[in-house]
Amino acid sequence: MLTSLRITNFAIIQELHLDFVNGLVIFTGETGAGKSIILDALEAVLGGRAETNTIRTGIERAQVEAVFQLTPEIREPVHALLEAEDLLDDPDFVSLTREIRQEGRNTARINGRIVTATLQRELGAYLVDIHGQSEHLSLLRVRNHLRLLDSFAEVDLYLEPYRDLYNQLKLVRQDLDALRQSEQDAARQIDMLNYQIQEIDAARLQADEEESLMQERTRLANAESLSTYAQSALMLIETGTPEVPGISELLGSAVEALQALSRIDPTTTSIFERALAGMNSLQDLALDLQNYVETIEFNPRLLDRIEERIDLINSLKRKYGSSIEEILSFAARARDELDAITHAEERIEDLEVQEGLLLQSLTTKAQAISQERQKAAQELSRLVEVELDDLRMANARFQVSIGNRPDDNGLPLPDGSRLAFDSNGFDQVAFLIETNPGEGFKPLAKIASGGETSRLMLALKNVLVKADKVPTLVFDEIDQGIGGRVGMIVGEKLWHLSRRHQVMCVTHLPQLAAYGDLHYKVVKEMVDGRTQTEVIPLDDGNRLEELAQMLGPNSEGTRQSADEILNLVQERIRQQTV
Repeated sequence: MLTSLRITNFAIIQELHLDFVNGLVIFTGETGAGKSIILDALEAVLGGRAETNTIRTGIERAQVEAVFQLTPEIREPVHALLEAEDLLDDPDFVSLTREIRQEGRNTARINGRIVTATLQRELGAYLVDIHGQSEHLSLLRVRNHLRLLDSFAEVDLYLEPYRDLYNQLKLVRQDLDALRQSEQDAARQIDMLNYQIQEIDAARLQADEEESLMQERTRLANAESLSTYAQSALMLIETGTPEVPGISELLGSAVEALQALSRIDPTTTSIFERALAGMNSLQDLALDLQNYVETIEFNPRLLDRIEERIDLINSLKRKYGSSIEEILSFAARARDELDAITHAEERIEDLEVQEGLLLQSLTTKAQAISQERQKAAQELSRLVEVELDDLRMANARFQVSIGNRPDDNGLPLPDGSRLAFDSNGFDQVAFLIETNPGEGFKPLAKIASGGETSRLMLALKNVLVKADKVPTLVFDEIDQGIGGRVGMIVGEKLWHLSRRHQVMCVTHLPQLAAYGDLHYKVVKEMVDGRTQTEVIPLDDGNRLEELAQMLGPNSEGTRQSADEILNLVQERIRQQTV
């Protein structure tokens, strides 16, 4: 619900901050005082049009900010919308801001972050319905009618299994489309896949061969250097040079000396043993070097073959993946795809059977859903006409139109025809109204009178009170063309509606205003030579005065009448709550 509204430099409003309650909020005041300006500001912050001529004269920018508390019914879709744009801050509240600048640039914000007006309008549709001459009439949008009828009909028990089957059908049809497209390109695909598989298979790749090939190439390319270094090390260990004996000879002499030493002084035995171990180790080293030298191969042809193998692997990597593992995985996928194409005809036949069975099941369930909607539509029409009769629109008739559209790919009916369908079934729902006998039923959006529109919306809202999830409803001009007796009825219906929604109403009827849980008086006054709007919250005493003034010149008689209206309203409310 709307918890607060702040308006700055908007038309004749210089600075205004309003706090609201859950229930029925009433706005009264003389014509031209600024009641409609408040609604215009609210529309702007909900993503509506925001033109520069709404900026207070002599000021660079106007700003409107609204804070909403999220009700449980809308929390999930609102959270989903905000999370998708990384705008969710407080899970229980959301703030909307609209700035209008003289240079023509408007800024929309949600929770302080700049967004598009389209996104702000999308969010606003979850929060507020403004009923009057307004683009925020959600009930005038045909796409909402099916959802509202389904909520009224309580067909969720039927829709859930239907949608499960519908989603299965979507997957089957996606597979069929892919297979049929593949079938058209089958010959070309088969040739290409066979070539790819054969090229990879012919290479006989091993998962770890690339590293060993690189090592072998390095050894072959550097065979001369490797032999030189190994021979040099072997010579120094074993034979030495004419000037210097080999390390083995020198170490052998040292071992002999240490052995003699240990015979004389047994405490040096460990030194002798370490030297002996070192000499044995050196001999093993020399043997290993000798063996290594024998493995060094001067083989240009083998080097060429390894280079060719590496080039082949690199060529395959450029085509099929960045590693041998990826190349082999590509080949495996190609085999699976080739197998799928080869058996596509069988698979298509299987899927077509599945498609037919799913369509038959969907038809059965869609017909059951349609029957429930037909029954609910009759009851909804009856209840709305009862409400309209109460609201002095006795000649008005309301109708829920349920139609369908032929489609060759639709759900099959027993008579052989097929109907277009979606996740909601094959029904196309629209609310229609005939306000004057003989004119015929027309879409709700074709109603010309703002008062008739508001009363129709009130009738619908009262009937659909459980189905409609929009938490805040604003009614403007709802008292147009009605008198005090009907105003009392309208007020009672608004009060009843406000037990499940926050309801705001601009009115000139005291009989309607008397039902308010919160009453604001809108006045226009001169401040420093300029006109500006002020909004005054009324207590019991001031409220009585306001209702008396709405009845006529302030007198003892009008005050007494206002008091009688308040007492009558309180009695009716008491009866409603007993």
